[in-house]
Amino acid sequence: MTSRETVAVFGHEDAEASFRSALASGRLHHAWLLHGPPGIGKATLAFRFARILLGAEEGDSPAGRRVTAGSHADLLVIERRMDEKRGRVRAEIVVDDVQPVQQFLRRTAAEAGWRVVIVDGAEFMNRNAANALLKVLEEPPPRAILLLVSAAPGRLLPTIRSRCRGVALAPLGEDAMRAALAAQGRRVDGDALVRDGQGAPGRALALGEDADGSIAAFLEATLRGVLSDEAVLAQGERIARQEDGFATLCTRLAETLGGEARLRAREGNVRAADAFARSWRAVEDLRRDTDRFNLDKMQAVQMAAAIAMNGRNQAGL
Repeated sequence: MTSRETVAVFGHEDAEASFRSALASGRLHHAWLLHGPPGIGKATLAFRFARILLGAEEGDSPAGRRVTAGSHADLLVIERRMDEKRGRVRAEIVVDDVQPVQQFLRRTAAEAGWRVVIVDGAEFMNRNAANALLKVLEEPPPRAILLLVSAAPGRLLPTIRSRCRGVALAPLGEDAMRAALAAQGRRVDGDALVRDGQGAPGRALALGEDADGSIAAFLEATLRGVLSDEAVLAQGERIARQEDGFATLCTRLAETLGGEARLRAREGNVRAADAFARSWRAVEDLRRDTDRFNLDKMQAVQMAAAIAMNGRNQAGL
């Protein structure tokens, strides 16, 4: 289920309680910045806040169904749009995406008295889009709220951050992880999925896409240096064609490289620890840039494999 479709929120009870308290006191801040690691439910919590304001907490209620369907008149969601010519999501949120906010907030609320704007992936706003949103934040209309969601708040303009009430969200505990995965229809029989998710249900679900272990096997063979260039090309193409293949590859590779860096550091092998740490950073940069700039997934998979092999070689293993 998408964040829009998910009604229940797990692991962020304190943040929800703070929001409800501010609402009840009549001192609800006009802009909230929900930030934290990817996959922990930031956007889901933003929609939860929206449902609270719009009287849509019950998913089966008329208002709840409209939020789920994306047809609620008092809710506007800003996110990266699809590039129809290229058939993929745009690298940025551009000013044309943000401009409807001002007109939306000038309207009288149609239903619950509140107007809610969610900016999902706020760090992807380019400068023009960010400046357009800043104007709204500087002169907020009454009974309107903006909910910014970001996994990289440091990339937002300082003037935007300063006008928002920041809510730092932490990874989920084990019980909340199990509940969140179960709510997504994911059967959790053992501890592996919960452990590998590291407090992020989105991460666990992505890793679960490698149900047959083929991506894990590809990484193991790559790190051992036993794959030919032809095999890397063939298997990489298959992974790139999978809907979440590249994301799963990066998640598993970053986990492996980070684990190696920590292991070598404990062993006192500074050279190897540094090599694996630099490779881990390179994978994270590759993942971010591939997503942000819509890089070719096939080439990105090959680059990820090259990073893995280079890290091992520089570690002297």
